[in-house]
Amino acid sequence: MVNIKDLTLKEIENRLLEAGEKPFHARQVFAWIYNKGAASFDEFTDLSKRLREYLKKEFFISVPQIISQETSTDGTRKILLKLDDSNCIECVLISEENRLTLCISTQVGCALGCVFCMTGKEGFVRNLKFREMAEQVFAAKSILKNNQNITNIVLMGMGEPLLNYDEVIKFLKIATDPKGFAFAAKRITVSTAGMIPMMEKLGRETNVNIAISLNAATDEVRNKLMPVNKKYPLKELLEACRRCPMKRSRRVTFEYILIKGINDLTDDAKRLLKLLKGIPCKINLIPFNPFPDTNFERPSDEAALKFQKILLDAGYTVFVRQSKGRDISAACGQLRGRIYKKV
Repeated sequence: MVNIKDLTLKEIENRLLEAGEKPFHARQVFAWIYNKGAASFDEFTDLSKRLREYLKKEFFISVPQIISQETSTDGTRKILLKLDDSNCIECVLISEENRLTLCISTQVGCALGCVFCMTGKEGFVRNLKFREMAEQVFAAKSILKNNQNITNIVLMGMGEPLLNYDEVIKFLKIATDPKGFAFAAKRITVSTAGMIPMMEKLGRETNVNIAISLNAATDEVRNKLMPVNKKYPLKELLEACRRCPMKRSRRVTFEYILIKGINDLTDDAKRLLKLLKGIPCKINLIPFNPFPDTNFERPSDEAALKFQKILLDAGYTVFVRQSKGRDISAACGQLRGRIYKKV
């Protein structure tokens, strides 16, 4: 039998047409799965009994396999999911005032090898299917209280989304479809280390937000932190950001992880100002979140605020994002890494 979540809307339509059904039934099936979260074909009450019996004969509806959860004192919840091939991935629910953001993974591991990232140290295993991204949404919804709703989705978990472009696009179509998860495109952000060709393609093909993991103001430092910079250096990356087709109301977000003594100095902030000149953007400063076996350190709060002030004084919108869930293996890959060490 086929997991119906492995089929796109068009593929469901084709299968139903082959069975002699009307094309509009595919939208109904799609809505029951993604919008209503039905776990059984018997719940598809606006479909004929004959069609429901056909669906039960040909397909099944998978449910996410949650194997571990951790809840932080600040409300952050990390979920570890087991995939069909026994690999594991993480997603994280982050609560902030009137927002509840779900951070999802797009790959098992990551091939980029960023030295400040635990997932990068674990290496790359494989790309996720769009269904495996969607299962993270279902998993997160399953642990929410009745009065809670996910307001935002960020593709900032394990992996580089733009190296899994086709599957990410399929997921984004489900996420933004009114009959799917029904998120507004402005509520979804795709984060990238700077895959320039795919960045421009994403800007043309979607209306979601884009975030750039920048983390340095010189090629010398970024080469050491992020090997991808050797292929897509800062000048080319920032020119691509200037070209990126976006709605007038949208701005590129630059994520900048502050690492003590590496990229958190006054001169780094001043160099960053020069780099970003002319790019409509906002900047998220993220103090480094240490993980086992790293030599990097978290900067002081004073250093982070000083760095922020230099950017604010120049007229930029700048936030210092305090790490959420620091007491529950908050950095990407930590929960997965600990579970793997136990087995």
